[in-house]
Amino acid sequence: MLHNTFCRRLAALVLTLAVALSAVLPVFAVYPMPVQTATETEAVYLFNADTGKTILSQNADQQKYVASLTKLMTALLLVESGKDLNGEVTVPTDLTQEFKDIQNANGTTMGLRIGETVRRIDLLNAMLIVSANDAASVIAWDVGGSVVGFVQQMNAKAAELGCTGTNFTCAHGLFDYGNVSTAQDLAKIAAACAENQTFAQVAGTASYVLPATNLRKAEYTISSSNSLMNSESANYREYVKWVKGGFTTLAGRCIVAFAQQDGHNYGLVILGCDTLDHLFTACDDLFDWAFASFADRPLVDTKTVLTTVDLTKCRTEPAVELYAAAPVSGYGHSDDKVSYSFDLPERVSATVKEGQKLGTATVYLDGYEVGQVDLVTHREYVSDFRTDIKATLLLLCALILILCALGFVTLRCGGLTLNQRRRQMKRRR
Repeated sequence: MLHNTFCRRLAALVLTLAVALSAVLPVFAVYPMPVQTATETEAVYLFNADTGKTILSQNADQQKYVASLTKLMTALLLVESGKDLNGEVTVPTDLTQEFKDIQNANGTTMGLRIGETVRRIDLLNAMLIVSANDAASVIAWDVGGSVVGFVQQMNAKAAELGCTGTNFTCAHGLFDYGNVSTAQDLAKIAAACAENQTFAQVAGTASYVLPATNLRKAEYTISSSNSLMNSESANYREYVKWVKGGFTTLAGRCIVAFAQQDGHNYGLVILGCDTLDHLFTACDDLFDWAFASFADRPLVDTKTVLTTVDLTKCRTEPAVELYAAAPVSGYGHSDDKVSYSFDLPERVSATVKEGQKLGTATVYLDGYEVGQVDLVTHREYVSDFRTDIKATLLLLCALILILCALGFVTLRCGGLTLNQRRRQMKRRR
């Protein structure tokens, strides 16, 4: 009996220690790269946009030129500025040299001219759909009061988002020198952009009609050249929701893309790819792998002991076994580890009822919280007092029955003896 009790206490202690260690030492796995990038110097960062969890990382903390991915921050500051997007802006003479520099660098534009009046929403669409550099400069002047002042706002916002390897020197990314970031930092900026519905809607637009202006008498349509959003392209993926690409000679081919399928969202950043074909193929392969490798799966059932609590006032049981009151499922990779943290009393006193709630468990998958569940018992644990009372009552009942039986036998025997004496007395007479 003592040996069994010791073994049960030891097993309970081992289980508790194992669970505690798994709860405080989460893995936060980064998975092996499932595809070979075109070059070893490419930066790749794939993350779960719902949780912020890093999925794949290659050179993600290395500073690189980011070309037109710079426009993500420009767009973010515009949509967060509170300015009326349907309001108009007149291109100032202050941007004359800026426009000349863009032209000398062969930068893409929407054809703006000094003195032209255009709506902010049109500037935003042109900047994100066809990467118009002149639109980015006008936005910078409008929001920041000057291009220089706006760049200061860009860097302040990057710091606010937790970017540690980012330094912006222009609003469009056409001028490389000093305009750098990392794949990991751009993921933070892109995640902030994705939370804004206006940004997501514009960035996910394949074509847009620019209206006539005071200097342009006819409307015209602009269209994205991004293969991921072109339904006629072999690289097209229906789950891709928005894309922003970029290119300069120093930056190479760059992209930020967001994808959604079955309610699950992923963000992808690739920097420094050599060709568009390699870039779009890598995007397809990485998103395809993510959606194929991660799925909803059961994590906790109601039939497995999750933990125990020390039990007092019960000689027969050292601890109460606790189960989840309801099953818990989560979204993750098949290799992700499940861990728990518990909110429980140090000990409980018997009697403990069957189905009684004694605490809660927080469930983690690969270190990320999935949910909470109540912890309940599957049986009753009776106190020594109740056990002793019951045993005493049973003993008393047994003694009473014995006494009754003895009394009956005694009376029976005594009655027989009395009858025998009476018969003897009658015979003597």
